[in-house]
Amino acid sequence: MSKFTRRDMLKTTVGAAVAGPALLAAARSWAQEMKFTPEPGAKLRMLRWKRFVQSEEDAFLALIDAYTQATGVEIRIDSLGFEDLRPKAAVAASVGTGPDIIWNIHADAFLYPDALVDVSDVCNYLGEKYGGWYPIAEEYGIKDGKWIGVPFVMSGNFINYRVSWVQDAGYDGIPDNTTDFLDLMKKLKANGRPGGFALGNASGDGNAWAHWILWSHGGSVIDKDENVVINSPETIASLEYVRELADTFIEGAASWLDGNNNKAFLASDISVTNNGISIYAAALREGMTDISDDMDHAFYPVGPVGKPTEFHVAFPMLTYKHSDFPEAAKSLITWMMEADQYNQFLQGAVGYLTQPLRAFEDHPVWTEDPKRAVFQKASERSLSFAYPGKLGRAATEVFADFVVVNMVAEAATGRKTPQEAAEDAQRRAERYYVL
Repeated sequence: MSKFTRRDMLKTTVGAAVAGPALLAAARSWAQEMKFTPEPGAKLRMLRWKRFVQSEEDAFLALIDAYTQATGVEIRIDSLGFEDLRPKAAVAASVGTGPDIIWNIHADAFLYPDALVDVSDVCNYLGEKYGGWYPIAEEYGIKDGKWIGVPFVMSGNFINYRVSWVQDAGYDGIPDNTTDFLDLMKKLKANGRPGGFALGNASGDGNAWAHWILWSHGGSVIDKDENVVINSPETIASLEYVRELADTFIEGAASWLDGNNNKAFLASDISVTNNGISIYAAALREGMTDISDDMDHAFYPVGPVGKPTEFHVAFPMLTYKHSDFPEAAKSLITWMMEADQYNQFLQGAVGYLTQPLRAFEDHPVWTEDPKRAVFQKASERSLSFAYPGKLGRAATEVFADFVVVNMVAEAATGRKTPQEAAEDAQRRAERYYVL
């Protein structure tokens, strides 16, 4: 993911005519028969995560602007980095004031479900119209039989690599199994071209690869009955693997947050990392053809469990009960997810964001550039961080506390043995699950 500055807030009041004539005409036509009618005098404030791909934000703001011009609903957009967005969203839920809509990350809705508007009518309408939701979208969106958030997009987080450097190490691409992947990483390091994975509290990249490596060896935080089982032989095996893998990392990865690996990859300091498509998009945008022409993306290697175990990032739209304009919020979100608008948005996101509705899986954004292909599968392949259990408050609190990421980092850096790291993770997780 792209680098952001802590507490760097971008405030945008939508008013500039960023919507083209065709989009504006479509918005005006849609507004005549819209499914949800905004309250008279409605004004909305939305808080979203700070963009990582400029063309995504451009497409997003164009849709917002067209909606405003067609309906008269004024919309203010505030943008924050992940590390500030999530606590800000939680405070708004607690005190009952603040933004009307949060375009949030992960499953934070399960931390404050009673503060959120039931959006079952929106999700049922969209699901019936657009081929149904992927199971992961339903898992993130539904609690106690009702939708507490609209699954707006997923963000794929896959292996990014330098093609020629991997070939120099004796492989045609990223191996499909963890044994050969470790061998590749060792050879890359020996060639002076190390890889690097975030070991700091990185909400996106750190969580994605740490959960993959835990699950790939059969470990998990909880079992299907929600017993805490992270201190297991399978977890220890995954941490022993991590310790070997970390020896191939570039120096400094122990402190990396979201964005550090982007910088290192674009500087040609590393050969392999995990990320969204933002590294590739930045290389294309900046004319860095030496990198964009020589990089590609791959699925994560499969570990001893013998099946894919990937974690990708959910970005749901949540509407607060404290909003004076819940129908306007429903109307706006529905507008953005109707086919004509959502197709434009996916195109602008250039593969960084993936559809949670099956009707959009054949969008041309996935085929016009082969290097985007794996990202089309993010919603289909992703597990939730509660796997193999169910999402809920306890699972979300364990996740928010970076229990898995910290455990992996402790083993990777040698601060603790695999056994000690697993034991500590067990104790930390039990604080949330064991009363």
